[in-house]
This record gives sequence, C-alpha cells and structure tokens, in this order.
Amino acid sequence: MSAHSESEHVFGRHQPASHVIIHVSDPHFLAEGARLGGRYDVESNFARTLEAVRAVHPHPTAIVVTGDLADLGEPDAYRRLRAAVEPVAEELGTTVVWVAGNHDERPALREGLLDLEPTSDPVTGVWDLDGLRLIALDTSVPGWHHGDLDEGQLSWLREILREPAPHGTLLAMHHPPLPSHLPLFDILELRHQDELAEAIRGSDVRGILAGHLHYSAHGTFAGVPVSVSSATCYTMNVARPAADVNGMDAAQAFQIVHVRADTITHTVVPVVDAPTGDVFSQAWVERMAALSPEERLEVFSRKR
Repeated sequence: MSAHSESEHVFGRHQPASHVIIHVSDPHFLAEGARLGGRYDVESNFARTLEAVRAVHPHPTAIVVTGDLADLGEPDAYRRLRAAVEPVAEELGTTVVWVAGNHDERPALREGLLDLEPTSDPVTGVWDLDGLRLIALDTSVPGWHHGDLDEGQLSWLREILREPAPHGTLLAMHHPPLPSHLPLFDILELRHQDELAEAIRGSDVRGILAGHLHYSAHGTFAGVPVSVSSATCYTMNVARPAADVNGMDAAQAFQIVHVRADTITHTVVPVVDAPTGDVFSQAWVERMAALSPEERLEVFSRKR
C-alpha cells in the first residue's frame, strides 16, 4: 500500500509516505455496552474515533490497537469491539492488529478477536505490510497490571530481527518502555526493559507503538523512538500536579503514523467536534499544484 492516495502532489522535499498506520489505544470495552466505571460511554467514544479514522485516510496500511481492548476481558466485550472495527477495516481495505494489554484476558481475546484456541499463551504476531514489518508483543502478565516480557518472547523477537525487513520494523506493545511522570504508572511499568533494549539495539526496529498511559507521550528507548497513543475511552487530566492526575472524559485522540524512508512521524489526531475553517481544501491543493514552485512561494509564502 502507498499513501499516494492521500495526496499525489509533492510540494516539499519529502515524497509521500510509503505506509500510513492508524494507531489507536485503550478502548476498554465492556459486556452489553456498559459504561466504564458507570461514567464513561466507551462505545460512543470509540464510534466517534472510528468516524475520524475513516476521514483521515482512505486506505491506511493497518489499524493497530495497542491493548486494553476490553476492560474486564469479557467475551461479549471482544465481540462488540470486533463488530465495531471490522466493518470499518473492510471499508478502508486495511489490516487490523490487536495487541494485548493488562486489562485483557488472553483466552477470551484469542478466541473472540483472533479465532484461536482460548489459551493463556501470549498474544503475539508478525505482519508483512508491503515490506514494513510489524511485530506485536504481549506485555500483559496474567493476574497483574504491570508489564513484563519473558525470555520466551525476547528470544522469539531476537530470532525474527536477525533478518531485516525492506522498510524496517515497528514494534507494537501495550506497556511503553518509557518513564511516566505519574507515580501510578511507574508502579505498573514494563519489567525487563534492559533485556528488551539488548534485543532491539542495532536491529532494524525504527519505532515502538504503545498505549497504557491514557495520554499521548513520546520518547526514545535504546535509541528507538517510542510513541504512546492516548486512549479512546477516557484520558488523564495531566494539567494537574502529577500526584493529582485522574481520568477525564475529554481530549480523546489517536495517532496517524506516516512511514518514509528517512523518517517516521506520529501525528496526534484529536477526536473533537469544533468549529473548523474552510480555507484549505482539495481544490486549494489543485490550484497550488498548477503553479511552479516559485509561483507557489510567491502566492503563499511571501508576506503581504
């Protein structure tokens, strides 16, 4: 898949992205459409998210959902989530990648979303997305909320990374290998980070997609950029002192990831209804495309 359908015109130094990924996280679905904590209408929030996903790109390479797919791991929650996502994925002609989180239960997830035997085996996978390799790791620990990666997964990862992919590799995981400034998340951090760093250092891993924090965050790990997508269910009100940060039903977002040969960008997409200007449009792009580079600068860059 190519992102050329997003815009065929090149106005800057970079060619269009070779791959476009929609990075969504933490839907926290519940059976029978129940509200999370009796407060958050997670299904309505997710439906609004999917409407935004349909708008931002006509044919993304993949939709990656980085964990906490269900809040209590209920079979009906996975059925409801699958029923919400699969029609959109089919419409967009894209692949869905499900990643396990600490709120998920592996047997129900495997059976309800992947049509696999309902075992407690880690939910992992490898996808070849037109030369871009995506590896899903399972950082969930049955019975606990902190994250971990055992030697079995790390050995599996090291073996896969021995052979580079044409466009490199992205890792998708729930618990980010990053510090949080919020005490509650550091208690639930990912264990065995040094071993993960050793596994990916010097490999073709170009980025890590994660969730868990319920707020957008970015950092580096073993020299690799890490991008955390905010939650679709509820977010954390980080406009407070760290010890007082709690959830709020606002500022939900996802990310659109553009993969190019020399860089990967992660754009936070707010899911919000707000008055929006009408200056720029496809017709405006076509007018710019009809001009020479010098004419475009004269029309749009020169201060009046």
